[in-house]
This record gives sequence, C-alpha cells and structure tokens, in this order.
Amino acid sequence: MSEQHYESERVVAVTGVGGTVDLGTDGTETPAKAPGGPGGPGGPGPRGRPRSLWSDAWRDLRRNPVFIVSGLVICFLVLISLWPSAIASGSPLECDLAKAQEGSQAGHPFGFDGQGCDVYTRTVHGARTSVAVGVCATLGVAVLGSVLGALAGYFGGVWDAVLSRVTDVFFAIPVVLGGLVLLSVITSNTVWPVIGFIVLLGWPQIARIARGSVITVKQNDYVQAARALGASHTRLLLRHIAPNAVAPVIVVATIALGTYIALEATLSYLGVGLKPPSVSWGIDISAASPYIRNAPHALLWPSGALAITVLAFIMLGDAVRDALDPKLR
Repeated sequence: MSEQHYESERVVAVTGVGGTVDLGTDGTETPAKAPGGPGGPGGPGPRGRPRSLWSDAWRDLRRNPVFIVSGLVICFLVLISLWPSAIASGSPLECDLAKAQEGSQAGHPFGFDGQGCDVYTRTVHGARTSVAVGVCATLGVAVLGSVLGALAGYFGGVWDAVLSRVTDVFFAIPVVLGGLVLLSVITSNTVWPVIGFIVLLGWPQIARIARGSVITVKQNDYVQAARALGASHTRLLLRHIAPNAVAPVIVVATIALGTYIALEATLSYLGVGLKPPSVSWGIDISAASPYIRNAPHALLWPSGALAITVLAFIMLGDAVRDALDPKLR
C-alpha cells in the first residue's frame, strides 16, 4: 500500500486595506491583533514598547486646548509671582492720598484705590501671595492626606476605622467658621498660619480619595503576586501600589489648589487671613468694598485676577481628570 503525502497549500488573498489574509487556516488559528494601533490608546509607542497610563495621559493633554490655555495662564502667574518687578516696577506699599480713587492714568493703567495705592502694582504683587498659599497648602494636604489614607487603605482594621471617624469629625467643621475661630487668635502677618489652617482642614478629603484608591489597587493580581514572592509592606506600597493609586489624588489636588486660593482670599477679606502690610487680593477686595460706587476699578481688577486664577487651576484639574480617567478612553 503506497503512502500518499499531502502537502497543504497556503493561499494568500490581498485585502482591500492593503493587508493579507491566510486562506489556508482551518479556523482554529486567529491572527493576534494589538488592542490599538501604533498611535492609539494602549498600542505600542514609537519604539514598539507599550505606552503607560502617564504617557497616554500626556499625549491627550498636549492635544487638549483647555489644558493648553489653563497651562499658559498658570505659567504666566508663576512668572509674575517669582519676578513681579518684571511687569510692575513700582512698590505696592507706595501710596499717595492725593490720588485716592482716581481712575486710569499714564503709567497707572488700573487707577488708584482708596488709599492712593497703584491698583496695577498691587494686583501684580498680590499674585505671589495667592500662588504661594495655593501651592504650599496643596503640597501639604496632598502629602499628609496621601500618607494617612494609603496606610489606612492598605492595613485596614483599627487604623482604618479610627481614620474614618477622625475624617468625619473634620468634615463636620465649617471651613470659614473654623478659620474665623482659629486664625482670629493668631497675630502673625506671614502666610504660614493660613497654610497650616488649610492643611489642617483639607487633608481628610485627600485621605479618603487615597484610601479608596489603595483599597482598589491592592486587590490586583500583580500586588498579590508580589506579596506571594515575599515583598515587604514598604516595597508593596512604594513600588506597586502608590504609582497606580496616585492618579485620583493628583486630580483632586489640582482642582483643590484653585479653591485654596479662593479660601485664602475669603479669609483675608474677613480680616482673619493675611493682614496689612501684606499684599493680597483678598485684602485689596476688602479695602475696595466701601468705595465700590466711587471707585469700582479698585474692586474690579483684584477680583478679576482672583477669578481668572481660580478658573485656570480648576480647568487644569478638569483636563488632568479627563486624561487620567480610563473610562473616557
């Protein structure tokens, strides 16, 4: 009996999109496809390596006009905060009562306030205080809240229960009322009491966000595999959990930065935040309120600068949130 050897022929057809399909397969083999193209979400990067969440987020942010506009505004605010004399050569403390409540003049585009101070110079120099309070308070809130929330979410048990009850107590404290009570007994003219107060009442929000994010991440398979291989608690938190749980904290902290700037202005307006001779938008708004009919420009410019600053940081936070949210991909 002769043996017959059959050799299967591979038939290749050209598709309409320039690719090929192997017609010789029996249906049990399916060509593997990447979840995304070279430029799509989840696809390989320019060198064939898969992109991470952060690289995808940065790619989306660069194409988001909201991020670009808010980023440019924030960069400008940071620059004038570091070097206010670059665009305002005068001193914010130099006042001339003879020019009180006068309007725009040559060299003084925003006019003068009720004390004869140049509104333009004080508005420019006031950005330094607002940005400093917002950035320092946000860093303090993010660090303290992230550490406490991450420990509570990772270890759980009594530590988690105690932290949850403590955060409930802090959430029950009205922010403005707490500021009136705590800051009214402090006579310092620096920004540190205001920053400390914001950190004291702001960390519970970040702590809850970090706790929930850590609880979600620690249940993933790669964390369980690292624990099975003998990884320590410190290594698990710093190398495996924290990089994958920090995105919600960054989003909330970015949005909160704008609200902290508004809170500092509110406390300064009420007279318990920064106090003269400090230069602050809240102080200028409070001083210009009695003259709103005779000199509305003294109230308009610092209020407008405060509104634009808060809006820029909130828009930046919204753009970062959209870029880091995997549900929107």
